[in-house]
Amino acid sequence: MIRAVFFDMDDTLYDTSGFAAIARRAAVKSMVHNGLKCTEDEGYAQLMEIIKEKGSNYSKHFNILVEQINGVEDPLIIVNGIITYHNTKFAMLKLEPESFSILLYLKSQGYKVGLITNGKELKQWEKLVRLGVYPFFDDVVTSESVGVEKPNPEIFNIAMERLGVTAGTSLMIGNNFNADILGACEAGMQAMLINSRITTEQQEVLDELGYNHMVEELNSLIDLMKIL
Repeated sequence: MIRAVFFDMDDTLYDTSGFAAIARRAAVKSMVHNGLKCTEDEGYAQLMEIIKEKGSNYSKHFNILVEQINGVEDPLIIVNGIITYHNTKFAMLKLEPESFSILLYLKSQGYKVGLITNGKELKQWEKLVRLGVYPFFDDVVTSESVGVEKPNPEIFNIAMERLGVTAGTSLMIGNNFNADILGACEAGMQAMLINSRITTEQQEVLDELGYNHMVEELNSLIDLMKIL
């Protein structure tokens, strides 16, 4: 019997498709307008190379971009990029209606609700607050706060321990097969894949590891009302 439902955040509770790309392009456009010495396409291409090298959670992508192109870190250009990026990103940050509905349903039915997410602590909490859903969660576990990230089963074990539940009574819902599904299975949890489909190769992995009976595909979060 399921007592606790854990969610991934990005592309599970809300859609981030094209989200970052639009915000980054808007940022580069603003930076070019304020003195970045390149075209918008050149600036965006170089920014993506920096992100690829440093990782998406690095905090000074725009600083490096300006220094590489203009030869010096111009604070006016950098700040314009940062502000435009965040303004665009948060203007697009919208919770899917069904996400609110299922969170409300789970709480009304007495389930414990947790969040397990990779990423920076403050950035993930900012999303929860802006989306208006943080009161629904009994606990939030970020990879930065516990020092381990999905798919390492330890982050799932920490989340379950903090809610006082066992793997046999816990369900993980996420959109990433490797991070969310396999990681949860390694921790002994049931798992549901949403906003994605299990490929033939992934099904073979589940069969080989003996996790096939622990995993389902979920068409919509609302469908949880029929399953739980």
